[in-house]
Parts: sequence; C-alpha cells; structure tokens
Amino acid sequence: MAEEVLSKDVPLGQVLLLIFYSLPSIVSFSLPFAALVGALMAVGRFSSDNEVLAMQASGITTLRLFSPIVLFSLVLTFSTFMFNDYFIPMSTIKFTQLYREVLFSNPALELEPYSIKYYQDSIIVTGNVSGENISEILIIDKDVDKNRRIILAEEASLIRSDLEDGVISLKLDQVVSHTTPRKIKTEYDYFSAREMVYNILLKDITVSMRNPGPREMSTRDVYAQIQEKRSEFQVKIDNRDRIVFNESLKVANAYAFLIEERSQLNHQMEKPEITDFINQLNQSVNKVIHDRSLQIYELEFQKKLSLPFACLAFVVLAFPLGLYTKRSGRTVGFGIGVLVSVLYYGMLFAGQTLGFQIFLSPFLSMWLPNFIIFAAGIFFFIVRLRR
Repeated sequence: MAEEVLSKDVPLGQVLLLIFYSLPSIVSFSLPFAALVGALMAVGRFSSDNEVLAMQASGITTLRLFSPIVLFSLVLTFSTFMFNDYFIPMSTIKFTQLYREVLFSNPALELEPYSIKYYQDSIIVTGNVSGENISEILIIDKDVDKNRRIILAEEASLIRSDLEDGVISLKLDQVVSHTTPRKIKTEYDYFSAREMVYNILLKDITVSMRNPGPREMSTRDVYAQIQEKRSEFQVKIDNRDRIVFNESLKVANAYAFLIEERSQLNHQMEKPEITDFINQLNQSVNKVIHDRSLQIYELEFQKKLSLPFACLAFVVLAFPLGLYTKRSGRTVGFGIGVLVSVLYYGMLFAGQTLGFQIFLSPFLSMWLPNFIIFAAGIFFFIVRLRR
C-alpha cells in the first residue's frame, strides 16, 4: 500500500498514518499465533537446557511451571479481544477520514492501471495509467432515469477544477455511449462525442471504498445487527409459511377430492395414506430457509469471540510439546509453531467457508479449531504428567 500511495506524491506522514490505521486488523490476528510460537520457543529452550529438570528437582511441579504461561495467555486473550472490539472499528473510521482528506488533495490516488473500481452505482474499468492520463476507460452506470448506461472512451484525463465542490472530473476523448431503457428492452439509445466530462462524487468513493462490515464493527454492534436481521428474517419466514400453508392445503384438498371421486384409485391409496400426504405438505412450512447476510454476521460474531481464546488453546498445546523438545529448542519450537499455525488457519478458513456455503452452525464453525487444539493439548499434557 505504501508503494502505491507514495507513487502518487502523497506526503510521507500521511502514508505512515494510513499504514498505522491498517495495523490493528493485522495485529489482532497475529497475537494468538505469537502466543503459540513464543510459548513453544520458550518452553523448548527450557527443556533443551535441562532447566525444566532442574526446577522439578527443586520441587517446582509441572503445573506450577505452567501457571505463569497460562496467565500471560489470558492477557493476550484480553488484548486480542480489545483489538477486535475497539481498535479495529476505531482505526477503520480514522483510515476512512484520512483517506478522504488525502483524496481531496490528490485525486490521482484513485487512478490505478488495469483496475476495476466500484463507486455506489458506477463501475469504472481503467486501462494503462500514466500520471493523470488513462489510455482506455470503460464506465458502467445509470442515467437520471435509472437506465443502464455504458460509456467507452479511448482516453481520459483528470480535471482538478471541481475538487472544492467534492467532485472528481474526468475529461473523456472519443466517447461512445450506449443506454438500454428499463421498460423497453428491445430499444436502446446511443451517442458518440469527441469530448465529454464525467463527474464522480468524492463521498461516493470513500463510502464504497471503506464501508464498515461486521469485521470492522464492535462485538456489541455486530450483535445488534444480528438481532435486527433475525427480526427481519422472521418476518420473511412468517410470510413464507402462510403462503406455503395455504398452497399446501389447496393441493392436498384437491388431491383428496380426486381420490374420493375416482373409485378406481381407491385400491392404490388408502385414506390413512391421504392423511399422511396432507401432513407432509403441512410440514413443509417448517422447512428451514437461510439468510446469507445473517449467517455472515453470526460467523463474524463467533469469530470475534473464538479468535482471542485461541491464545489459551495454543498455550495449552505449546507447553507439553515444548517439554518434548530436547535439542535446538527454539528452532524446533519455531518450526512446530509455524506448522500448527498453518493447520489452525486452514481449519478456521474451512469452518468459515463451510459455515457460509452449507450453513453449518456458526458456533461450531468458528470454535471447532479451538476445541481441537485444546483437546490435543490436554492429551499431550496428560501423557507428559504420567511420565
């Protein structure tokens, strides 16, 4: 990001601030893995230097040796939760505000070669960019009547004159435009021009660029959104249930009427079977339908809670594994830490994907990696205590 922003002549201080406001989302995800690798390297070094053996000979039990590591993992758990719940939402707001200020002073920041930009109802596809000039540009938007419009120009250049009004203006050369009316699909309008000025509102850029999602919201805000979406979803289910119930009764009554009227079908379907058929149709109102938006928020809510507690699960696993390291404690500990980190991230990513695609329980999707790591740690811990 620094390279891209600095190439547009943005002051170094503002670039450093943009990077600083981007760090909380990275740090919050790094702390659990840091706890794992740090515990493995520290305990592994203790074990390889025979310091664990010396402490046990002095009367220090394994559980007592484990207690300060657990306490420190709880501190990291709290820190990770604070990063997710406070610093990420705050940094997102600060990032958006600063980026907006930078964009007002240097609108060329949005000109990237061979990129696709989404601005509210507009989509802008750019070709090669040289300074403030674009070799080819494609714009897909809607006109004043909400009709879909496609604008193609051979060249475009940035106009700075309207920045005080919060507008980025592009001067387009050799323009061709095609518009399809919504009501009459078989007709279309088009025009061509040597020059055209196209305006983009800066507020549309910043809103589209950094619209806060569930990850950039606090746990309380995400929970409030979940409750609101559940209420809206329940209304949809109630409406659907009434429609399905009424249609089911119509079909069932018509089917039962045919059975009663046509005596030749009586031997094929008895009345108890007709009753079962009607009951099955009525039970269709209980068929579960899902709201993808609600599922995303529930997955993110559980992730905000499960990821901090990964610090504790990692330490429970790291302590017994570190005790098994006899040589090159720090090197082996680092290698094992990287391996476990990759496995955990894979399980977390798989859980989030399955939770979204097949609507697996959000709690199970996000907490199962912690349970697996914690169970493995308890197993190795018990084996170590029995030795």
